[in-house]
Amino acid sequence: MSLNIIVLAKQVPDTRNVGKDAMKEDGTINRAALPAIFNPEDLNALEQALRLKDANPGSTVTMLTMGLPRAAEVVREGIFRGADTGIVLTDRALGGADTLATSYSLAQAVKKIGNYDIVLCGRQAIDGDTAQVGPQIAEKLGIPQVTYAEEILDLKDGKVTVKRRLESGVETVKAPLPCVVTVNGSAAECRPRNAKRVMQYKYAVSPSEMAKLSDEQKALVEKRPGLKLQEWSAAFVEADPQQIGMAGSPTKVKAIENVVFTAKECLSIGNEDDQIECLIKDLIANHTIG
Repeated sequence: MSLNIIVLAKQVPDTRNVGKDAMKEDGTINRAALPAIFNPEDLNALEQALRLKDANPGSTVTMLTMGLPRAAEVVREGIFRGADTGIVLTDRALGGADTLATSYSLAQAVKKIGNYDIVLCGRQAIDGDTAQVGPQIAEKLGIPQVTYAEEILDLKDGKVTVKRRLESGVETVKAPLPCVVTVNGSAAECRPRNAKRVMQYKYAVSPSEMAKLSDEQKALVEKRPGLKLQEWSAAFVEADPQQIGMAGSPTKVKAIENVVFTAKECLSIGNEDDQIECLIKDLIANHTIG
């Protein structure tokens, strides 16, 4: 059976390079000050989507991301790895959204896409670590959800079989389609870029990016409709202005503090057994270990 698969992906700040300018005074992330990457667990979700596509000829994978116009980079990355097309949901009105407003906006976009069988996304994004957006989208769409997925084992007869990785072990569940599946970082890593697809789609651009292209590149995009990525606004997905962006976000950041750890004392020991044994006893006594 052919499937219509949607993969939700987020362009996130690289949290390995967080500095003092990472947050604005209003409590939102200063994305301009941090390098942007493809959210790691969304890549795991993309791999599961591509495996479903491989196993079900005729299936399509649509990337959906919300963010600044530059988030089109995430869509292109997905296409380089095997996705078919993508949509960037971008609008100034969407800025500053918390998980509630984000899930509402993405749910509206999924409804606009319509005719979908399964929605896949990472368990959580590294810039928030809430793991709330996927489940909230399922609730707003009114469809079943499977969380903490490690592998999609089977999909037939209108049901998907999923292996879940939990703290206490592993369980296998079935859910009727359509449904939302959030994927763990313990799932299979995403396949690398396909060289032929990189060459074929390297000029795939959103309307916001078209202006930056040379005349020759613009002519190429016009000749090949497959290079035109869709860019949707809040109005296009019929989003309620009171439920998006800052207006629709009940979560407010009250204060931000930079915490810097500094060593107050230093201890040097040799490689003698008695010194090592003494150090271990001290660490146990002050509850650093044990």
